[in-house]
Amino acid sequence: MSDATQVELDPNTSTARFDDRIDTETRISNRESAQIIGRGFRYIATTPRLFGLKLGLSLLAIVPVLYLQWLGKILIDQVILQKPFDATDVVMPPHVQPFINLVYDYSPFEILVALTVVSVLLLLVFGTRTYVYQDWAQGEDSATQSENAMNEGSSESASFLGFIDTLIHIRLSQRLTNHIRTTLYRRMAHLPMTTLDDHRIGDAIYRVMYDAPMLPSVCYTLTLTPLVMIVQAVISIYFLYYSYGAISPELVWVAALLLPLGLCVTVPFSKLTRRVQQDSRAAGTATTNAIEESMGNIAAVQSLGGMTREKDRIDDQSKESFRRYRHIKIIDIVIRFSTWIVMVVVAFGVSVSITDSIIVGELSPGDWSILFGIWFSLAGAAMELGVFWIRLQGNAAALRRVFFFIDAPTEDTGQTIVSEGPQTIALEDASFNYPDGRPAFQNINLTLRQGELVAIVGPTGAGKTTLAYAIAGYVRPTRGRVRYDDTDLAEANVESVRDFVTYVFQEHMLLSESIRSNLLLVRPEATEADIETALSCAGAAEIVSNLPDGLDTVLGRSGDSLSVGQKQRVCIARGLIRDTPVLILDEPTAALDPSTEEALVESLQTASEDKLVLVIAHRLSTIRKADRIVFIDQGEVNDIGSHDELMSKEGSYYEFVRLQTGSRTADSSS
Repeated sequence: MSDATQVELDPNTSTARFDDRIDTETRISNRESAQIIGRGFRYIATTPRLFGLKLGLSLLAIVPVLYLQWLGKILIDQVILQKPFDATDVVMPPHVQPFINLVYDYSPFEILVALTVVSVLLLLVFGTRTYVYQDWAQGEDSATQSENAMNEGSSESASFLGFIDTLIHIRLSQRLTNHIRTTLYRRMAHLPMTTLDDHRIGDAIYRVMYDAPMLPSVCYTLTLTPLVMIVQAVISIYFLYYSYGAISPELVWVAALLLPLGLCVTVPFSKLTRRVQQDSRAAGTATTNAIEESMGNIAAVQSLGGMTREKDRIDDQSKESFRRYRHIKIIDIVIRFSTWIVMVVVAFGVSVSITDSIIVGELSPGDWSILFGIWFSLAGAAMELGVFWIRLQGNAAALRRVFFFIDAPTEDTGQTIVSEGPQTIALEDASFNYPDGRPAFQNINLTLRQGELVAIVGPTGAGKTTLAYAIAGYVRPTRGRVRYDDTDLAEANVESVRDFVTYVFQEHMLLSESIRSNLLLVRPEATEADIETALSCAGAAEIVSNLPDGLDTVLGRSGDSLSVGQKQRVCIARGLIRDTPVLILDEPTAALDPSTEEALVESLQTASEDKLVLVIAHRLSTIRKADRIVFIDQGEVNDIGSHDELMSKEGSYYEFVRLQTGSRTADSSS
């Protein structure tokens, strides 16, 4: 079975997991859906002026509906049939009465001219109350619909007001989308390292790019759509009662029952709609993940002959994504067909009642125009209101995915601001366990000071990198604490801690931009002299000078146009140029030649005169020049001291060196 079709055994507690690793409990109830939608609605407060303008223009779009149907009655009865205005007992509504008073004594032709003038004015100002979507061969899958939603612009008016309304709608959609996108990205960027290790990049891209843009749809669907429909329906029913309540009261009651009837038909489909929407988005995420992972590791895929397998994997994921979206459309068709059938049955009964009243003379042919115009307007509103909740379920599935990470615990939980670089960093009985319970390090007591070059040494898997993460604040101890001077790191604001700590990772992380842009990323105000000094200290000056465009040479994907050693040196230069009180380097000399390594270590020794430099290393040529060596094995610190001190003790570090030096004796290596 492909990854795209794997499901959990209990379908009542979790949807198809696809390749989700964190967000796996995706089933929500109607109550939870309502809470999610209500939360999305509150984002309207971020754009009150634009939303107020949009709401006002949407309500103005009702004006033509209030007049055109009654003007149609006058056209039929007074112009075509040439009947007097008081031929029936129908009472014209108050807003039409001024026009009737104006043309009461006009000839049929003069009434026609007046009707034409009023219609043209309504057309110029409001247009023909139709939607103004840019609907040019749009796709229907979830991702494409999200792209459409973030730039959505529509109006229930046309002409001048419709043009203004559409522009406001587009601006409102973009501003709401940008707000939720940046909020989601900021929260994801502050997830703990242990969470980020389990979170796929493709999933993050899909949630930011395609789930977040559904927020504007929630705001519109929850407010503008039902509000405009209900206001129009109430006004129409009131005028129907005002003019025809005494003649055909049954029509008024049928009209009033249309709106709740539409909801009764569609609400039972809400749970199924949420489920298929969630599965469609999860399948889309799986496709995005597969493409991102394959292209991110394309060199390995090609070198190991995995292109055919990767092509088949992406093909399976893509087909599954399309299949899941077909489920959405099938349900949508069933819902709309069910609603349409109910409305047709009711329409048949209404048409018989209206026709009988015209035959017996209670109503005129012009009343047919009004009654059917109002009734079909209400039927359309009832159908829209019927699918209103169903559309919200699709949006709720998207917003659930957004709010999952907005609500996820982040590393930024502290409030204390670290205002200056720490003079000492102390670990006090610090232990850390991974989320699955595995211990990384246990009961560490260690004090580090500015002015030191400290090496963390130990065998593979000893917990060195996790310990360095704890010192940098990337992970928080599960027991004990890390202190920056007198500040407990658990209470510190992470952003303020980041201002004083630079971490150069073992993986060489470069942006696909110029070398200059990569260096200025960490310190935009750095001068040319600062850049040259950092490159020289990292042994990268000659590398840059030999490139075609020097500092302005644009690197390939992840810097892959450079060799491993060259990337490492540029990354180190970027760490040096930031010039923070604490500098942590993970295996900085692993890919360096001996002469470059020696120059770098000398630079680090110089840098440690006014800062704390922490190096994770295996190579003895790097380790032995440290002021202190912290030897860690199986998550515990076994030895602390200089190289000579630890060699004389003949403890764990001594044995480690003997293994490193092979046939040479530990004493000669010292």
